[in-house]
Amino acid sequence: MNRTAIVTGAARGIGAATARRLAADGHAVAVLDLDAASCAETVAAIEAHGGRAIAVGANVADAAAVEGAVTRVAAELGAPTILVNNAGILRDNLLFKMTDDDWDAVLSVHLRGAFLMSRAVQAHQVEATWGRIVNLSSTSALGNRGQANYAAAKAGMQGLTKTLAIELGRYGVTANAVAPGFIATDMLRQTAERMGITNEQLLEGAAKEIPVGRVGQPEDVAEAVAFFCSDAASFVSGQVLYVAGGPKA
Repeated sequence: MNRTAIVTGAARGIGAATARRLAADGHAVAVLDLDAASCAETVAAIEAHGGRAIAVGANVADAAAVEGAVTRVAAELGAPTILVNNAGILRDNLLFKMTDDDWDAVLSVHLRGAFLMSRAVQAHQVEATWGRIVNLSSTSALGNRGQANYAAAKAGMQGLTKTLAIELGRYGVTANAVAPGFIATDMLRQTAERMGITNEQLLEGAAKEIPVGRVGQPEDVAEAVAFFCSDAASFVSGQVLYVAGGPKA
């Protein structure tokens, strides 16, 4: 059955790959990011392959903006029953250098954003007695130097996921998390700049430490998300899948 999906942070990277992948499965996709104009390329790619998509601009940390965005999606594409909470930002720094704003901004976009989006979309899922929520966590949830804020947010996404699975399961809604490792995205370029090395050096160094011998691509993550969103995953809920090229705790 073709359904309506919302993918946040979908202008580029993992979000864009996920939006394209869900569209390939026949779903209508709301490509949501802070600026609707930045979503144009993803929407065009979906439409070029015969899919249905709209660009939606919204700050996921703003309750009113989230409610407005979900209402618009329901009106233009149909009730959203698939939600991928991918929106995120980096404000990396060592603890003693990290500012209050660095902490608040990261927790707000990741955790508050996922909470607000999930709360808004679950009403449509419960009414349909079917739904899928996939939250993007990270291997950083296990701890990572210079990322106290990001690690806390990504660990929080796992706790949120398990709680949503418990609360919404009786309504036919599953909630799972995907935790990527080193994925070649623009976000990693920011990490390389912070470390004072080139993006290529960062990726080459990371590949040497990954058992499969390469860094991940956004499409690797999108495939995992697509599985969790499928009917084949109807008995899988509250799980965290590490997409990292090797075992993680």
